[in-house]
Amino acid sequence: MAIYRFDLLRRILFIYILGINLTLKSRNPVVKAFNLGGVISVPGLNQDGFSEMLHSTDAQSDTNDSYSEIQAVSCEEELKGSGSLDTNCQLNTTLILANDTLITGGGNLEILPYVSVSCPIPGCLISINISGDLKVGQFASFRAGTLIVYARNVSLEEGSSLNTTGLGGKPPSQTSGTPLGTDGAGGGHGGRGASCVKGDDKDQEDTWGGDVYTWSNLSEPWSYGSKGGTRSSQEDVGGGGGGRIKIITGNILHVNGTIFAEGGNGGLRGGGGSGGSIILLTAKIKGSGTISASGGSGWGGGGGGRIAIRCYSVQEGVKIMVHGGESNGCPSNSGAAGTRFDIIRQSLFISNDNMSTQTDTLLLDFPTHPLWTNVFVESHAKVVVPLRWSRVQVWGQISLMYGGTLSFGLVNYPFSEFELIAEELLMSDSMVKVYGALRLSVKVLLMWNSKLQIDGGQDPVVGSSLLEGSNLVALREGSVISSNSNLGVHGQGLLKLYGLGDIIKAQRLFLSLFYNIHIGTGSTLQAPLKDSSKMELITNLLCESPTCPEELIHPSEDCNVNATLSFTVQICRVEDIVVDGLVKGSVIHFHLARTVTINPGGLVTSSELGCRRGMGKGLISSNGAGGGGGHGGKGGPGFFNGHLTEGGEEYGNADLPCELGSGGGNSTSGGTTTGGGLIVMGSMEHPLSRLEIFGSMRADGESSKSIMESQNVDVMGGSGGGSGGSLLFFLQTLTLGNNSLLSSSGGHGGQPGGGGGGGGRVHFDWFNIATGDEYVPMAAVNGTILTRGGTGIDDGHDGKDGTLTGKECPKGLFGVFCEECPIGTYKDVNGSSEALCIPCPPEELPHRAAYTFVRGGVTKPSCPYECISDKYHMPHCYTPLEDLIYALGGPWLFGLLLSGLLVLLALVLSVARMKFVGTDEFSGPTPTPHESQIDHSFPFLESLNEVLETNRTEESQSHVHRLYFMGSNTFNQPWHLPHSPPDEITELVYADAFIKFVDEINSLAAYQWWEGSVYSILSLFAYPFAWSWQQWCRKKKFQQLREFVRSEYDHACLRSCRSRALYEGLKDLVGLIISILLLGDFSLMLLTLLQFYSISLGAFLVVLLILPLALLSPLPAGINALFSHGPRRSAGLARVYALWNVTSVVNVVVALIYGSVHYKIQSTSDEGAQNFHALNFSTEESGWWLFPTTLLLCKCVQAPMVDWHIANLEIQDRTLYSKDPAKFWES
Repeated sequence: MAIYRFDLLRRILFIYILGINLTLKSRNPVVKAFNLGGVISVPGLNQDGFSEMLHSTDAQSDTNDSYSEIQAVSCEEELKGSGSLDTNCQLNTTLILANDTLITGGGNLEILPYVSVSCPIPGCLISINISGDLKVGQFASFRAGTLIVYARNVSLEEGSSLNTTGLGGKPPSQTSGTPLGTDGAGGGHGGRGASCVKGDDKDQEDTWGGDVYTWSNLSEPWSYGSKGGTRSSQEDVGGGGGGRIKIITGNILHVNGTIFAEGGNGGLRGGGGSGGSIILLTAKIKGSGTISASGGSGWGGGGGGRIAIRCYSVQEGVKIMVHGGESNGCPSNSGAAGTRFDIIRQSLFISNDNMSTQTDTLLLDFPTHPLWTNVFVESHAKVVVPLRWSRVQVWGQISLMYGGTLSFGLVNYPFSEFELIAEELLMSDSMVKVYGALRLSVKVLLMWNSKLQIDGGQDPVVGSSLLEGSNLVALREGSVISSNSNLGVHGQGLLKLYGLGDIIKAQRLFLSLFYNIHIGTGSTLQAPLKDSSKMELITNLLCESPTCPEELIHPSEDCNVNATLSFTVQICRVEDIVVDGLVKGSVIHFHLARTVTINPGGLVTSSELGCRRGMGKGLISSNGAGGGGGHGGKGGPGFFNGHLTEGGEEYGNADLPCELGSGGGNSTSGGTTTGGGLIVMGSMEHPLSRLEIFGSMRADGESSKSIMESQNVDVMGGSGGGSGGSLLFFLQTLTLGNNSLLSSSGGHGGQPGGGGGGGGRVHFDWFNIATGDEYVPMAAVNGTILTRGGTGIDDGHDGKDGTLTGKECPKGLFGVFCEECPIGTYKDVNGSSEALCIPCPPEELPHRAAYTFVRGGVTKPSCPYECISDKYHMPHCYTPLEDLIYALGGPWLFGLLLSGLLVLLALVLSVARMKFVGTDEFSGPTPTPHESQIDHSFPFLESLNEVLETNRTEESQSHVHRLYFMGSNTFNQPWHLPHSPPDEITELVYADAFIKFVDEINSLAAYQWWEGSVYSILSLFAYPFAWSWQQWCRKKKFQQLREFVRSEYDHACLRSCRSRALYEGLKDLVGLIISILLLGDFSLMLLTLLQFYSISLGAFLVVLLILPLALLSPLPAGINALFSHGPRRSAGLARVYALWNVTSVVNVVVALIYGSVHYKIQSTSDEGAQNFHALNFSTEESGWWLFPTTLLLCKCVQAPMVDWHIANLEIQDRTLYSKDPAKFWES
């Protein structure tokens, strides 16, 4: 599974290596070897190719110098074969050589199956230099101390071998590859030999056998392995060192057998020899065989050797090994792995093939030109860079897999500084150890179940460690980065801790410059380290200072690691931070971040990481219980054995808290508690854009119980709880989700009698609080915020609650979160207290209105409101009817104006009626029946036209006396009546009234002077016009006299006409009253309908349509009756009008019933149901019945008036006119 996941990472993330390979490949031509007179020549590579390998120091001593002394052998004579080395040579006989041997020719060489050619002497050389192919048959072999092969192709069949195991010569001078003493340790070469010695004062990691050498020639290793140590003082029984093998081919090296340069086995009496050296220069390596320069097994395993390969393609079936030898004396500590170097890819491979070891492979030199491309430490290899100041730089990746370990520095000297630069650092089930300080610079840091451990020692001179992963830093499957000193982790991409057990921890931890940081579920960021002795050194700087450190409020913007700052955890210049796991520290600061999200299950905490003493430390007596620590609230007193011990006092600034919580108890007793720490989000200049908390953020004080359990402290009385710390937020917006928690609570006291710690402080400093229409709520709080004091145990007292404060709010806003003042209040001063939100003046609120929400709050006493329904109109929330009433001056003035208008309209209507129907209705007395007798005491006056319109019978029966005008009705003699009444009417008239009547008639009949003048002038100049003028004036005067008698005179001269005048006046009065009532009926009907429309459209339709249109019919029926011609027709239409009037009473009754039910429901409905539109009326609408009741009364009054009017119209006999009032009224 581990192989699969790492191969997948390799394929996805590191394809760019292919580009490097292709580049290198294009620079290296195909290699071909030829025999040119016994001298090896490689076309195209004489200057910088394979031939360079031959002219190295070691190679020259063993090849060029030896060739002059080595006699070349022939195929048939010396080698006992058949054929020729210049054509085809076959070896079919096993040979044991005693000297160095040179086999050279221009043809092919084949070793037949089961044939062996060997020189079993340490350091013995067999060199094969042919132009053709070398084929080693099945189970055939070459064996010597040094094997050198130059051929076009080399093929090793199954079971065959090129073997120098245990036959190495002397290692280079001035090396310590062979261990001294009789410990049976393994020999060293590419890796150290193992030593099984250990004691009380040393570990196996501190001891080893033979040391490494030739580390500077990894690309051209040509040294023998070293002999293993012995366990016998009399006999050297250690395994021999591995030999050397060099194979150079022009085309293919086909390996189905083995190529061995392994160390010899030492058994149980000696150490294993170290592996030798193998150089392979070829185009391709194919097959399924094994190439090994591994260490030999023994009491202590030998170290691995060195292999260098220059090859474009190696088939996966070929196994290449340089592991250490197995240790029989300490199976868990095999020899250290050797090295395998890929020359073309400039990549170093160190693998121990899953053989566990505690012995190191040393890398003492890293080239700077050219740089290595990759370094792979795999399969339990343990690599050490021991120099004090080292720079390790590669172009590509450094990969540690399958238990590989890479260490920098010395365990007992952790004061060095190291620099590691690469494109990627990939770790899977592996470890990096640094003793000192580390500067790591990579683009990608991937860790899978791995550890990066930095031991900075105790020396303050050692600088902080810096890890830079510019593109990606990812920890998975329980990976850990730890430092017991200061640690900075920088990048420009993503930092992600995926899950359970993934941890980054240090004494101080600084994370910065990432685009995104994601702390997964179960993962941890922590500083300082738990149970660290340095923790108090950090917190004590803040515990006794009454002033707030400047860097807490105005931190620097450079985000560099700075050990002088107060922070233990700082995350700086990161766009988005997501916490699903744990962030833990004494002083935590999130700075220059855009958003911080703490998801459910996520926790940011400084709980129990504050001061052990502090400015508010709780006291303790010699035989009493400890008081709780104080901070935002006073610590609770402890009480035990009758002794009361005071808790700590309050301290700090509630409006800008930056203090740590204090401990309870006494620091010298060992039973004290620790206060909560400090968490700061943002800064004054750079607040967080958004903080979203769906998990928890805590700075709680420590409870005494946990300390008693963890330290098992036996005190006489219980310790007091620690006080809560501080949570300081510089924010633009805050979201507290459901079940989220912000807590700065005090810890509980311990048994018996310990006092509870005081609560801490929480403060929100809002940035740029918008007001008015630009206001946006800054906080959505659905979670819990706690600053409560801790609980006292037994008789111990509880700690006091801490403080929860916010920045001073502008006008209209209040509270910790600067929310709008409640609806119906206003705030016209700055401040956060809810008491500053003053209730709006109630007298300015209409009874059908409710105060409305205003964005940004109300800042003036004139609070805005709106009507409770759309049916009411601003600003007074009146119905349309009330709008009309109050627009005209209020109910009384409206009633007065309406009454006056109705009277005026009625008068106009009456006058119009008299003008329109007066001739028919007042045309004289109805003829008296023949059988009736005329009472001459009942005279009346008629005009001239009325007389002319009567017949003789009427004249003789109806007229008492006629008065004739005197004169000729000319300008000289106008008409006139005598002032003395005739004897015939003396008893019928009043003399004075008659004289007045005659004066009025004579005055009206007389002509004006100018009329006569006009006539005289016209008579002189145009007599026809004079005659026409006279006729026109006489006609006009006649009409004026007739009209006067007919309509303008009141008959006051007649002694019996007072009753007639009264009757006519009453009849006109009845008509006027009916007109008033008719118009009033119509007006009240409209007002009633308007009132019910204001209730609802349904109410309007119910009143209007039950009975259908009955309310609207009386007006047209009444107008029709009043303006009809003829008494009889008018009486008939008046009856129709009376019927519609009675019918419309049903609609009025329906209105009264509907209104009664409606307002009864309203009175019993929930007063808070303000949105029930149909019933949204105030109890002040108790006068709803006024209009329908008045309308009903109006209709009731109309009924008798219409009856009287009908009776008046139906009078047929003028004899009803009587001077007897009783008789008149009875009629």
